[in-house]
This record gives sequence, structure tokens and C-alpha cells, in this order.
Amino acid sequence: MTEKTKNNASYDDVIAAPEMKIAELVRGDLYLSPRPALRHSKAASVLGADINDAFHRGRTGPGGWWILDEPELHLASDVLVPDIAGWRRERLPEIPDTAWIGLAPDWVCEVLSPSTEDFDRDLKLPLYAAAGVSHLWLVDPRERSLEVYGQLDSKWVLLEATRPSTRRRSKRWHSTSHRCGECLRFPWGHLMF
Repeated sequence: MTEKTKNNASYDDVIAAPEMKIAELVRGDLYLSPRPALRHSKAASVLGADINDAFHRGRTGPGGWWILDEPELHLASDVLVPDIAGWRRERLPEIPDTAWIGLAPDWVCEVLSPSTEDFDRDLKLPLYAAAGVSHLWLVDPRERSLEVYGQLDSKWVLLEATRPSTRRRSKRWHSTSHRCGECLRFPWGHLMF
């Protein structure tokens, strides 16, 4: 379970965190999460491989993106670690030679697990929106579900929710600008976790 371990924390606290924990700073507080379980890792790995092949390498898709697993994001005073994130190369021509990046990604994917779902949904999603992340996916390997969000007036709008037996699209799907949503959408059958 993700736990708040220290108020008024700093980046030094992130660096000093136990090696087997994911340390994040949210509104000045230090949160520690366990390393992902294998089901979570499998979902992130399979999805990351597909996304990389299409959008990072351009083999099975348009290319033009940098796709990174678990990058450390410094967004204002917050330090977040999404499962997968992507930047259009027109915004980020080269990957910096640093341990973290201060430019908000264009797309973020969080793979939900019982120990991190509330933290991801309640604390991280609003910070991604405030930082200007345009598109967000929430993948739940237990439910075999994908939620696709886009920004509208600095708020997340559910564009599509997909489960093996259902597909639900928001009425705003066609009216919302979702350049990334169009190129980073896969039919459910393609997401084999």
C-alpha cells in the first residue's frame, strides 16, 4: 500500500528512500509505494513493448515519440513516477542525460494495483492535469480494463473505457481534441496482459 511517510519532505528524502520502494513527493509529502507485483509488471511490460514498437521505434506505427518506463518526473515541486510516459519528439528532441526530467509528458499510463490505485487516482491524476499532461491511460490488469482520458479545461474527461465484454465512449470523444488519443489507442484485443 502507498503510504505517506513524511510531511514537509524534500528531494533528499526521495534519494534516501529504501531501495525496494518507489518514492514520490506530492504537495511536499513523501509517499512510498511497494515495487510492483508481477501481474502489474507484466501488464506494464507488454503494453510498453507494444507502445514502444509503434510510437518510439516506428515499426508498427507512426513513430515520433519517446516512450520511457518509470521515468522520474519533476513537475513543479512534485516528484512523480508513472509506469509509462511519452513525449512527442517535437517537444523533446532528445532525452536528457539526467536521472529525472522536468518537462511534463504528453501521455502518461498508470497500471493500477490494489496497493496504488487510490494514490494514482486521487493524488497523481490531478497533478498530471495541473502539469499539462494531455492524455492519460489507466490500465487495470485485474479487471482487464483500459480507461482513456483527455484534458478539457484543465480537467480529465473520460474518453473511452474498455473491458473485454464492453466498450463505452464518452459523448465528448469526437468533440475533444485528442491527437495523442488517436495515435495511442489500441483495440482491446491488442492489449494482451
